Amino acid sequence: MKKIKILCVALLVFNFSISANAKNTPESFAELAEKLMPSVVNISTTQTVITNVNPFPFEFPPGSPFEDMFKEFSTPQKRKASALGSGFIIDAKGIVITNNHVIKGAEDILVRVNGEKEYKAKIIGSDPLSDLAVLEIQSKDKFIPVKFGDSDKARIGDWVIAIGNPFGLGGTVTSGIISARNRFLGLSRYEDFIQTDASINQGNSGGPLFDMNGDVIGINTAILGQSGSIGIGFAIPSNSAKKVINQLIEFGETKRGWLGVRIQNVTKEIADVEKLDKPRGALVASVAKNSPSDKAGIKAGDIILEFDGTLIKEMRELPRIVAQTEVGKTVEVKVWRNEKELTKKIKLGRLETSEDFKAEKEEGTDPNILEIKTLKISVRVLSAEDIQDRKLPKDTSGLVITNIQNDSPINYLKVNNIIIEAQKKKIKSVKDFQIIINNVLKSSEKTMLIAIYNNQNQRRYIGVKLD
Repeated sequence: MKKIKILCVALLVFNFSISANAKNTPESFAELAEKLMPSVVNISTTQTVITNVNPFPFEFPPGSPFEDMFKEFSTPQKRKASALGSGFIIDAKGIVITNNHVIKGAEDILVRVNGEKEYKAKIIGSDPLSDLAVLEIQSKDKFIPVKFGDSDKARIGDWVIAIGNPFGLGGTVTSGIISARNRFLGLSRYEDFIQTDASINQGNSGGPLFDMNGDVIGINTAILGQSGSIGIGFAIPSNSAKKVINQLIEFGETKRGWLGVRIQNVTKEIADVEKLDKPRGALVASVAKNSPSDKAGIKAGDIILEFDGTLIKEMRELPRIVAQTEVGKTVEVKVWRNEKELTKKIKLGRLETSEDFKAEKEEGTDPNILEIKTLKISVRVLSAEDIQDRKLPKDTSGLVITNIQNDSPINYLKVNNIIIEAQKKKIKSVKDFQIIINNVLKSSEKTMLIAIYNNQNQRRYIGVKLD
């Protein structure tokens, strides 16, 4: 009898423990959703797209003597293209946060509040590097704002809800949990995504990810796959976003810290050679002349282990941490050199005024880089140097992907992948590729088979459905 009593007490304690742990499971999200919906907006944009239309039901092959003769018949046509996204209000005056890719190139921006009234909006500032933009609604009306929460306190397993404009359907609420933290997808330079299984689809971009207090802890930005939500969505953490947003509101631009180094991963082999205990930190590949690092005595071959008191576990962490540090601040940087740890004091410069950044912007406007609007990618022709550097077969031809927009139908590919074939035909120029795309668009199936070399030089076939 005594044993039965002890067992009953143990079961009661166990059940109480389970109940205590489960007490935070919400019975309903209705009250929270009702409170937050007026602060979430649907965004629609329009821009003019110019396309060359061939009046003939055929294409001349590249290099044909008739190609130039009939060029004058190819008349450029203008058409209006529209895009949909989401956003949220952070100020009663109508300050709206969204993704940069939602409003990029927009001529007109319309914001629909709470599924009812529509307003025009203007861009206060945008930042492609973090994929964030700040808009202002052109109205004297007062709006209901939401506030940012502390994304650093968000834990894997916490409940979250996403509100947005998926597929243009208007205010839609989905719920889930935080699935992972610190995700890196290679979509932008400064990534530290929150992963969630709350359903996020096309049109949710720029919308908020809320915690159970109704605070914004993330900005929904990317999805995995093209067939709609598969339970893997990604959001920019609010703590990273706030610094960029505050600068865009105050200055209309960003002011990021700058070290002036080019870095790469520390592999096991490099760690072994440098007698480092394990692969960690960021290896300095080169130092920009007269940069803050150059003036402080940082050298190529140094391994940055710690920046301003923060340990650098992986190379990709360093750019984000440096960028979030105040321009002009003097920081301590610990480096590994000649099997010893050294400390250097560095006064940070500003990235946006550096020669490195100017050179990058010039590269971004390279006339050899062309946009393929149908696929929402930018490409350049594969060069002899590329073939040599990547040790590709000498007769390889194709297009190197230089940029992939988040909503591209092939956004699962990577920058520097090489498109070598389309519909089993070798690609030698952008025009070759565009002709094949146009032919596919005229077909009933609208499906294109492309062959690529990935960044490991492995050949892959990909099926792409064109709209």
